[in-house]
Amino acid sequence: MSSPTAAPRPATDIDRLAIDTIRTLSMDAVEAAKSGHPGTPMALAPVAYTVWSEFLRYDPADPTWPNRDRFVLSCGHASMLLYSLIHLAGIRRGGPASADHRTPAVSLDEIKRFRQLDSVCAGHPEHHMTGGIETTTGPLGQGCGNSVGMAMASRWLGAHYNRPGHTVFDFDTYVLCSDGDLMEGVAAEAASIAGHLKLANLCWIYDDNSITIEGETHLAFAEDVAKRFEGLGWRIQHVSDANDAAQLRKALLAFKAEQEKPTLVIVKSVIGYGAPKKAGSHESHGSPLGAEEIKGAKTAYGWPADAQFLVPPEVPERFAATLGVRGRQAHETWQKTVADYSKSHADLAAELKNFLDGRLPTGWDKGIPCFPADPKGLASRVSSGKVIQGLSAGVPWFLGGSADLAPSTMTLVPGAGDFGPGDYAARNFHFGIREHGMASACNGMALSGLRPYCATFFVFLDYLKPALRLSALGHLGVIYVLTHDSIGLGEDGPTHQPIEQLATARAVPGLSVFRPGDANEVAETYGVVMQRADRPAVIVLSRQNIPTLDRANLGSAAGTAKGAYILKEASGGKPDCILIGTGSEVQICLDAAAKLAEAGVQARVVSMPSWDLFEAQEAAYRESVLPAAVTARVACEAACGFGWDKWIGPRGTFIGMHSFGASGPAPALYKHFGITADAVAAAAKKLVAG
Repeated sequence: MSSPTAAPRPATDIDRLAIDTIRTLSMDAVEAAKSGHPGTPMALAPVAYTVWSEFLRYDPADPTWPNRDRFVLSCGHASMLLYSLIHLAGIRRGGPASADHRTPAVSLDEIKRFRQLDSVCAGHPEHHMTGGIETTTGPLGQGCGNSVGMAMASRWLGAHYNRPGHTVFDFDTYVLCSDGDLMEGVAAEAASIAGHLKLANLCWIYDDNSITIEGETHLAFAEDVAKRFEGLGWRIQHVSDANDAAQLRKALLAFKAEQEKPTLVIVKSVIGYGAPKKAGSHESHGSPLGAEEIKGAKTAYGWPADAQFLVPPEVPERFAATLGVRGRQAHETWQKTVADYSKSHADLAAELKNFLDGRLPTGWDKGIPCFPADPKGLASRVSSGKVIQGLSAGVPWFLGGSADLAPSTMTLVPGAGDFGPGDYAARNFHFGIREHGMASACNGMALSGLRPYCATFFVFLDYLKPALRLSALGHLGVIYVLTHDSIGLGEDGPTHQPIEQLATARAVPGLSVFRPGDANEVAETYGVVMQRADRPAVIVLSRQNIPTLDRANLGSAAGTAKGAYILKEASGGKPDCILIGTGSEVQICLDAAAKLAEAGVQARVVSMPSWDLFEAQEAAYRESVLPAAVTARVACEAACGFGWDKWIGPRGTFIGMHSFGASGPAPALYKHFGITADAVAAAAKKLVAG
């Protein structure tokens, strides 16, 4: 674990000036916006300043330096605290080689436009739009979960790439979190994972101010947080006053020295510190203070009462002399280490360069299998497992695991080891029955450059949905391997049979959803997904076997890359109707087409594994697959029909689920709910007849 390069020192006038600058910038920005949360930035300014000025290893000239320490503001409502820090630290919008390097990540003008349209100072921090922000936070607890993934990534990267005399990765992660964060279940799941994995490179700083939106926390929160985290395997440090720099340093130095446990620093603070009327009140948590209250607070700080957005020049200079110098020196040392690395570790150095450049290795896809035609076929979860194993051989940083369901989701890679304190270089991750914490941690891993996958049953999409939404919002290439995709899982019954989950996933902007129809569509799906590191994907897979199609007389599975394609053309190329299927129902559509042909009705069968990819194609291609003139369309999917009108049109018919499922063998369930080739064929005949 890295150590601070500067010895602890007593607080000085310049320290107090810097802290009060953070406070007043936060107050002024919230007041100008007439919206926001000034209380927490005011209270936590000394804490954040101490971390940044004395401990954080970060180069403001290059916010993407891979071995920088991470600072996560999990209590994202306190966003002005982070924007003030980024501005005062002089963080650039991009690295030295970037065209944006001369542009500050957060200028004073941007702070003046806090919470306004097109400002980089959004209401809650968004990492993809503002340099210096490590992750998108706001939904409470998510930053905590992300930080665990970052700490896991640091451990994995260090174990995989570090060699004696060459430390390439050893970054630490600091988190500011609130009462609200620690009430959320995702933070509890993530904390449990971190304690179990002994992530001593992780430090959560808990702002124990006893205030939430509704009022004092005793209304709903009376637990002993320290005892809870002790039980989870964390080291506990107490700081009785957020303004006591000496106590803060002592706690953070203890974190730096800790080798076995993550650290929780419990800091007592007074929300809205310095505001004469609203100090200690929940009102300053979620609303502007007002002009008179701000003047009173500034007077209490010894600040010019009428000054707005005042930044004394000594303050940026102080950040440059502390954070800036320390970060630049550490970055230069790291650059030399990486340059020297290739001399003694040429193969690893070449691999490392691909990783740092965000480039897949040459031949990354050679291990993806091509599956022979097989009428019996494979469950798509099984073919997915084979593809994952093939990709693991070609992409070292492609790794992940399951929420205690690896034997069922087929995500275990033989010989890859089990990630944990005994083997941080292993690539099988065991998240336990913590779907939400798993997904949030995978976001943190993706933010650290890894390509993580996580797995559970599709019905438990509901347990991880908030983290998945942030994957999409943040453009994070997390791969969600979600199996047991329909009533086809059978006897476990309606509690485990997804009905509305496909519609839920498809509704998320920026998320790709795939439901492949056979093993080769599975292989093509992964080929597409792996090349899109800036877009998350949900891959929905069957429990039951589905035939591996004989492509000799059918469309190529390569059509998967376009989202939908003609799988079987109607005789003569002029269809009377179009049958559209996904997943296991593709075979039902093929069987229905054969029945229709016997009756003299010519049907085109379209496999549509990904709505969003198909929608992204040029209009001419979409028209070639689903010509507007053919209005007799039947879609078949063992899920609810929400959204299918877009593809089948006003005359079309949907064959699928209109209720929850039931317990019983899969074939009996498909017959019971009318999801059969006969039903599809009958619906098509009716439409063709007009």
